Amino acid sequence: MVEPVTVRSESLEGKRPNWRVATAHWYGITMLGLIAILAAGCAASTPTPPAADKPSAAVLLNTLVEAYFERQLEQFPTLATYIGDERYNDRLEASASPAFWQQVAATERDYLAQARALDVTQLAPAARVTYDIFVGERELALEQLAFREYLMPVDQMGSMATTLAVFGSGAGPQPFRTVADYDKFLTRAGAFPRWVDEAIVAMRTGLAAGITVPQPAIEKVLPQLQQLATTDLEQSVFWRPISSLPADVAPADRERLNREYRRLILDQLSPAYQRLAGFIATEYAPRARTTVGWSELPNGQAWYRLRIRAATTTRLSADEIHAIGVGEVARIRASMQDVQRQVRVDGDLESFFRFLETDPQFYFTDSNQLLAGYRATKTQIDALLPKLFADFPKADYEVRLVEPFRAASAAGAFYQPPSADGKRPGVFYVNGYNLKAQPKFGMETLSLHEAAPGHHFQIAIQQELTDLPRFRRFNNYVAYAEGWALYCESIGKELGVFTDPYQYYGRLSDEMLRAMRLVVDTGLHAKGWTRERAIQYMLDNSSMAESDVIAEVERYIVTPGQALGYKIGQLRISAMRARAEAALGTRFDIKAFHSQILRDGAVPLDVLDAKIDRWLAAQR
Repeated sequence: MVEPVTVRSESLEGKRPNWRVATAHWYGITMLGLIAILAAGCAASTPTPPAADKPSAAVLLNTLVEAYFERQLEQFPTLATYIGDERYNDRLEASASPAFWQQVAATERDYLAQARALDVTQLAPAARVTYDIFVGERELALEQLAFREYLMPVDQMGSMATTLAVFGSGAGPQPFRTVADYDKFLTRAGAFPRWVDEAIVAMRTGLAAGITVPQPAIEKVLPQLQQLATTDLEQSVFWRPISSLPADVAPADRERLNREYRRLILDQLSPAYQRLAGFIATEYAPRARTTVGWSELPNGQAWYRLRIRAATTTRLSADEIHAIGVGEVARIRASMQDVQRQVRVDGDLESFFRFLETDPQFYFTDSNQLLAGYRATKTQIDALLPKLFADFPKADYEVRLVEPFRAASAAGAFYQPPSADGKRPGVFYVNGYNLKAQPKFGMETLSLHEAAPGHHFQIAIQQELTDLPRFRRFNNYVAYAEGWALYCESIGKELGVFTDPYQYYGRLSDEMLRAMRLVVDTGLHAKGWTRERAIQYMLDNSSMAESDVIAEVERYIVTPGQALGYKIGQLRISAMRARAEAALGTRFDIKAFHSQILRDGAVPLDVLDAKIDRWLAAQR
C-alpha cells in the first residue's frame, strides 16, 4: 500500500497485506463439522465418549485455526493468489460492500467464540502462544470493523483499483502461464465494475457520515485512475499479458484471448475506471473533508488509539510516542553532524542537507543505472550475510524497476514476497520515476531494509515455517516486520557495509525518517497539527526533497498509526538484543539471537519479548 519517497520510503501496497479477517473449512472439515467436534459430549442425548477418544485441546486448536485460515482465503481470494494458492484466481472480493464486511464480522465473532470455548489449560506453551495470538487478533479485528473504515475504500496509497492492475500486469502475483490462467483473470477482472459501483455507494455513505479521505490525499488518486482507464491497448497494463502470450498457446486460443481481453479492457475496465475517476473528481473530492487529523472523524480519538495499538502492538499513548520521537530526532541530528564533520562540508546541518539534496554526484541520471546499482548492492550484501546469520530463506529475490503505471505514486522502493511454494521469487522494487528521490547514498540502507536481511529474510523464512499454522505463516505485524527491517539497517556497520561515510549518512537519513514519523503522525492525529506544519517539520530535519516530504505526510494522513510501528519495533528489538548481550556476556551469539527473532514468524512485541526471556533463562 503506501508510496512516498526520498532516501527511503516504503510501500504498504508492495508488502504483504494483513487480511485480518475470515472463516473456514480445511481438508473437508466444514463449519458444521467443526462445531460438531467442539460440541462433542455436550448433548444430553449423546453418551459421553471415553476421555481417550476426545480430541485434545491442541488438535481442536489446530483444526480451528486452519479452518479459519481456509475461510480467510475463500473470503479474500486475492490473498490466496498473493501467497501462491491458485484455487481462487478467478474471484475478486467485494471489499467495498458493507454486506461483505458484515459477513467478515460474523466470521470473526464465530471463530472467537469457538476459540474461547477451548480448554486452554490443556495447551502446551507453544500452542498457548498460537491461541493467544489468534484470540487477540480476532478481538482486535472486531474492534477495527466497528469503525467502518470500508467507507473509505480508495486513497492514493492503494485500493482494489490499483491491486487489480498489479495482478493483471503479468508481472505480479497472478500467474499467466496457461490458457486457463488467462481465462481466470478474465473472470476475476470482470467483477471489477461491480466493485467500482459498490465503492461509489460506500463513499457516498461516507460523505453523509463524515467519514472521508481528506481532499489533498484523494486528489492524488485521479492520475492513477486516469492512466488505468486508457483505451490505448498498447498503453494498458491489462494488455501486457496478451503482448507476451506463451509460445505454446494454440492459434485458436490466441485469437480468442486477444478478442476477449480487448473486450474486457474497452467495454468493462476502462469505463469502470473512468466512472470511478469521474465520481471522485466531481462529487467526492469537492465534498471531502479539509481536515487531515484522524481525530476529526467520528469517534476519531478512540479510532486513532486503536490504530496505534494495532500498529505497535503496545499500549503506548500518542503523547509517549511523540516524546520518543522528539528525543530520537535530536539524537540522530547529532550523528548527522558527526558525518558532516567527517566529510568536511562547512556550514550548519541545514546547509549540509541542501548540499546532499542538490549536488549531482549523489544521483543517477538514468533509471537503468539505478537498477544496475541496486543489483550490484545485492551481490555485495549477499556475500556478507553469513557473518551474522545462520538462517537463510530458500527463496531468492530479484531487483526490478517499479512498473510505469504505478511509478508516479509509488514508494521509492518496496518488497513483494515470494510465493510460499517458491515458484515465484521475492521482488525488491526500486522506483526510477524520480531519480532525485533515489540518492546513491541511500542504496545500502534501502537494500538492507527492503531485501536482505530485512523484509526478504523475515517474510520468506516465515512462509517456510511449515510447522506453524498457516494464519501465522502468512500473518503480519507492522511493529515486528518493519521493526526487524529497520533493525537490519542498524547492523549495517557490523555486517560490513557503510564503509563510505555518505552511505552511513544514508542510514541516518532513513532512521531520521522513521523518527520523524513518530512526531508527525501523532502530531497530525492527536495534537492538531496541520498538513503544512507536518511538512515543515520534516523539511527542517532532513535532506528530503519537498515533493517527497509531501508524499510522506499524505501517507500518514490516510494510514494513521501504521508508520509508528517501524521505530517502536526497532527500539524494542534493539532493547532485546542489549538485554541478551548483558545477560550472556561472552556467550552471546549474534547468529543465535537473530534466529530466535526469526524462527516463529511475525508476533506481537510482548510475545517476542517473552520468547527472548525464555531463551535467556534456558542458557543460564
